Order: sequence, then C-alpha cells, then structure tokens
Amino acid sequence: MKNRFIKKTDKPKKKRQVIPLRLNILFFVIFILFSALILRLGVVQIVQGETYKRQLEETDDVSVTKNVPRGVIYDRNYNLLVGNSAVKSITYTRSQKTQATEMIAVAKKLDKLVAITPEKLTERDLQDYWILTHQKESIARLSKADQTLDGGKVYKKQIAGVTPDDLASLTDEDKRIATIYKKMTAGYALSQVALKSKGVTDEEIAKVSENLESLPGVDTTTDWNRFYTYDETLRSILGSVSTEKQGIPSDKVDYYLAQGYSRNDRVGRSYLEAQYESVLAGQKSKSNSVLDSSGNIIETVEKYEGSKGKDLVLSVDVELQKKIEEILKKNMKIGKASGGSDLFDRAFAVAMDPYTGQVLALAGQQINDKGEYEDYSLGNFTSAYNMGSAVKGATVLGGIMDGAISENTVFVDKPIEFKGTDKKSSWFNRNGERSLSLDPVGALEISSNSYMYQTSMKMAGANYVYKGPFRASPDTFNKMRYYYNQFGLGVKTGIDLPGEQIGFKGDDKTMGKILDFSIGQYDSYTPLQLAQYGATIANGGSRIEPTMLKEIRDPSTNGDTVGKVATEIEPKILNQVGAPTSAIKEVQKGFYEVTHGGNGTGNKYFNDVPVEVAGKTGTAQAFYDGPKKGNAMASVWNTTFVGYAPAEKPEISIAVVVPWGYRDNGSTDPKVNMKISEEIFEAYYDLKKERAEAGKDSSKVDQPINNKAAAAAAQSKLND
Repeated sequence: MKNRFIKKTDKPKKKRQVIPLRLNILFFVIFILFSALILRLGVVQIVQGETYKRQLEETDDVSVTKNVPRGVIYDRNYNLLVGNSAVKSITYTRSQKTQATEMIAVAKKLDKLVAITPEKLTERDLQDYWILTHQKESIARLSKADQTLDGGKVYKKQIAGVTPDDLASLTDEDKRIATIYKKMTAGYALSQVALKSKGVTDEEIAKVSENLESLPGVDTTTDWNRFYTYDETLRSILGSVSTEKQGIPSDKVDYYLAQGYSRNDRVGRSYLEAQYESVLAGQKSKSNSVLDSSGNIIETVEKYEGSKGKDLVLSVDVELQKKIEEILKKNMKIGKASGGSDLFDRAFAVAMDPYTGQVLALAGQQINDKGEYEDYSLGNFTSAYNMGSAVKGATVLGGIMDGAISENTVFVDKPIEFKGTDKKSSWFNRNGERSLSLDPVGALEISSNSYMYQTSMKMAGANYVYKGPFRASPDTFNKMRYYYNQFGLGVKTGIDLPGEQIGFKGDDKTMGKILDFSIGQYDSYTPLQLAQYGATIANGGSRIEPTMLKEIRDPSTNGDTVGKVATEIEPKILNQVGAPTSAIKEVQKGFYEVTHGGNGTGNKYFNDVPVEVAGKTGTAQAFYDGPKKGNAMASVWNTTFVGYAPAEKPEISIAVVVPWGYRDNGSTDPKVNMKISEEIFEAYYDLKKERAEAGKDSSKVDQPINNKAAAAAAQSKLND
C-alpha cells in the first residue's frame, strides 16, 4: 500500500486591532477636563459655597420705601382745616443696576398706555434723550482718540456733538418719552417716584396693570394731595407742602437726608406744615424686593406697612377766625372811606387765652394793588409798628420795678419842654389848661403822656427843669427795654411758627427820645408781641409762650371721629414779671377805668359786650415805611388796642393794630381800632352763646369731625 502524505496548509492569521493614537489623546484630554470641572465644582460648593450664598442674598434682597399720607390738621373744635385727597397714581422704582437704555425702553412702552403731557424740558434733557436713543450715531461722531477717553469725558464730547438739527428732529412722541424718562431719574434708586398722579383714569390704571410684567419697576398705587376746607382762611399760617418735583428744600438737604428722606420726597415747605413736619410726615412703608440678575424688581413683599402721620389739633377757633377776618375787612372799608387814608392798607388782630397761651385767632388782612383783600395773618409776627399808648402799662410797671415810682406816686400832668426842643404834652393838655394830679390808675385811664414822661425821667435819674437841659445816662434805653422785655415787648414771643421778628429798636440816642419810648413812639413791636404783653397783664404777670397747637392726635380710624389724644400741649411760662402783685392789680384797675371811667379813652365802646372789658387804647405818630416808596417817611398815625374779658377772670385777650390809618394832616381818626376790638369781643361771646344753646361739647371721648360736609365739598372741588 502506497502511503500518501498530505501536506497541511497554515490557517489565516487574525489581524490585531490597534486604537489610533489620536483617539487616545482625545480621551485623555476629556478626562483631564472632567477632572478639572469636578475639582472646580467641589471648590465652589465646598470651599466657597457660603461666600457665594452671602453675595447672592445681598444682591437679590433689597429694601424699598414708599411714602405714606401726611397727618391732617383740625381747629380746636375739630373742624377739618387741611385734609388729604386720595388720587390714583402710576409710579416707578428703579433698581441700583437699572441701565438708562432699559428705562428708555420702559418709557416708550408706557407712552403707549398713559397720556403724559410733556413738561418743559431743558436743552440738556433733550440732548441726553437724543444720545440715549442714537447711541451708535453719537459714538460714530467721535474721533478715535475721543472714544478712548473715560466715561465722563466721552459723554461730554457726545453732548457737544448733538446739533440743533438733532434736537429739532425730536417729535412730540419723543418729548413725551423724554418727560417720562426725566421723572424716572428724579428719585434715588429703590425710591418710588410718581410718573403720573394727576388725572389718572381708570382705563390707564387697567392698561398699566395688565402690562406690569413688561414694565419692570412700574406700579399702580394711591397718592395724595392736600385740600383746604376754608380756602384762604389761615392759608398763609397753615403753610404748604412741596411737590415731588420740588422735593426737599435745597437749604435743608443735609438735614432731611440725615433723617432718611429722599431728595424727591414731599415735605412741609413753610409755617405749620414745616414746623410740625416730624409729626405730620409719618413713617414710610418698607418692602423687601427680589431682583433678577439684571437688577430689575421681580417681586415685592411688604415688610412694614408704615404709619400715617399724626394729626394736629390747632388752638385756633376757625369760626372765630373767619368772623374776625370779616370784621377786619368791614372796618378797613370804613377807614378807607375816611380822609387821609391813602396809605392805609392793612390791619391785624390776635386773640389768645391769657392763661394757656393758646392762640384763638391770628388774623390779618391786606389790600393789594388791585384793591383786593388778601390774607396777611403772617404779618402778626413778621411785621412791626409803633404801638403808641397801648404800652403804657409796661411803662408804669417798669417804673415801679425800677423804684422810680410807687403804686401811689402822683404827678401833675403838664407840658414838658427842654431847651431847644418842641413842647411835649398829653393830648388833653396841650398848653397846661387841664393840669390834673394823677396816680398810675388815673394816668392810664386818661392816657396821660406827661405822667409817662415824668416816670421815664425818674428812671433816667434826671431832674426836670422847665426849658432846661436834659442830662441822663444813655443806658436808660437799655434799662427800659429790660423791663419791657419782661412783658414780651422787643423779644421773641416763642410762638411755634418760623420767621418771627422782634421789631426794631430806635437808633436815635438823643436823650429826649426816652420820653417817646415811654409812650410807645420809639421802638416798634409786632402785633403778637402786643398780644403777649396784654395777656401777661390779664393773667397777673406770667409771660406765657403763645402756641398754635392744642394737641396731637393719632390718625382717625374711621373718618368720622378724630383719633385718640397722643400729646396735650401744656402752657409754658417764659418768665414772671418782676413787679409786686399789688402793682399789677393797679395796672389792671387802670385798664378797667380806660373802658369804664369817666375820663376813659375807651369808655364809649364795649357797651354791647355781655361781660366787662378792660384794656388800653393806643395812638402813635409814626412814619410810613410801606410799599408805596414815593411816600416813604410820610407822617401817619397808627391806632391800637390791647384788652381782655371778663375783666375779673379773663378768658380771652386781644390785640388790634391798625398801621398808617390816616395821615398827620388834620385828618380825623375814624377809630377803626376800637370798632374792630368791640366787634371781636361781641363775636367771641355770640359764638360761645350759640354753642352753649346748641349743646356743642368739644371734650367727648369719641369726638366727631364737625364739618364733614364742608370738608367733603372742598375735597370734591380739588378733584374736579
């Protein structure tokens, strides 16, 4: 058998897989990147997590403040004088990161929803707007070198590059948008400003409310405006409140900013509104606002709702105030119809409670160039006049305090004449034909000038010799002022109103002027100072600080009754007159004889007043220094009266001042001062009787607001 050998062939070799080098490198790089990312996340979360969390909380949660309504103002009988009228308002609050371009975008959207009347825009306002809406074009106009400057310098170049043609190209729509933008930038960041708060319609509120998501920072809310129930009555005394555009006064910026105000906040600008700003303003509401990454407000949560300002209850009786204003006008017309009255243009009256200092009425009327009457209540403490014989009570008591005379000192009324001077005498004894022996009471009753002259000479240490020289110490002026000051004459009364004046000191040091001083024809005083002097005598010698405020109350909770008493104003005694009680009683007796004695200069008046009145008349020869400059220094007569009632236990003290009533040219005194005084007392007691018969009581626990109908009418008038 033949052997066969079969040759085996080799099996095919398997190919070995080889991963390309580039792919390995790619995997390695990815591994490194993921490792770095994981490491970075670990650092952020573990090492720096708390830091980033704090930063997030600091930037996303901010506080926003909003204003609250001011407190209202009542008179002493709870008649509303100044109230708030709520008005719909569209507001804007910008964040600290809001860009100007974002604000322009919001303004453009808002212009389509709300009717905005363009304000008077300055050239700079329009230049700013043009640059913001033409940024690329504005930058393109700059040279390359200018474009490399810092932001402020670049912007100055951009402003310089805006041409008159650019501004002329702005449409009415542009000007409306520019107006909105200007209002948006008026306040601080996170401080609410009003874009429109007058004439906002329900339709506008609805449109804006529906689009709030696309209007970051915009909101619809309620604003307020002040209304005045009695129009011009006490208008100047009540003062005014700034608009949002006016903001805080420029001269008090630092003070208000330190108190937490914003520059555009509405504040009291004058008088009572300014004096009691801290009481009336209330506490702003505070909210926490959540901001997105761009700084826009996306959610607001109220943190503190704020508190409305407290309410003022004034000491003033508005019904008496109104009656006195009409009394002034009525009698000023009588005075103007008399001869020599061409310079007569004003009259004043102050009524006070002599024991508390509460001002019951502060009235003043002035005739303007058109012959119209204007409220000039401010003149009671901002203007000064020679008061004449009304101040003789201070001369008598000053002489007694000085030891120059006593309560029983008798002088013979006679003309006084020094060497080289004109004769000086009492009105009833020009040539010595009626030389009466007078004590202090009789001198006040008949208003003896001679008695006051002789008292002042005794105070000066001078011995009078007919037609001889008058030698005395110049310090006598200061001595007499010291005594007068104790009654409030020549010093501030302390009233709670800004801008009080103290009057003017005579600057002629001729020694004979001491005699003029003693009869009220040298220094000048304000009507309010005269009132404080009268009240000091009425109450027995306590100079009490006059106040316009009776009490402070919490806001009303229902709008029908006033709120609870927060603070009652207590009387403040500034000083006690340094005269014996017996001496003050002698002067009070003299004042009584003025209105009741046979020789009393005021005994023809006050017969229709249901109680006995005491007081002192005054007539002063003065020099005109009013608005008619062509008549400067013309010789005129001022007439005055200071008094109180009832004479035994006074409850009202008044001062009436009628400056420049008639010329010193033979004109007859129309006695306007006395007619006004009599009618004021009558008005006071008529009101008292009416209220007693009507059973009105201003001491109820739940005291109603007494003039709701009148206040509602005034509010409606404002909103029309």
